[in-house]
Amino acid sequence: MQETSLLNEGLGLMALGMGFVFVFLTVLVVTTTLMSRIIGRYFPEPVAPIAASRRGPVVGPAQDETLMAVLGAAVHRYRQNHRR
Repeated sequence: MQETSLLNEGLGLMALGMGFVFVFLTVLVVTTTLMSRIIGRYFPEPVAPIAASRRGPVVGPAQDETLMAVLGAAVHRYRQNHRR
């Protein structure tokens, strides 16, 4: 009889503790969500000004072919020196 009442008391204490944790976490989530909405509404992030686009020099077709040839040679040489 004593073991049964001790087990019931333990289960009741466990349910009370789990209920308290559940309520606390629910309140924490609701509070965090509300704070996020309030901050977003009254203190919005400033809009960044659009910077003028910087364009590099225009590359012609001849320069493009030369660049590709140089890059290909560099990759070929790297692969020759770093074989497994």
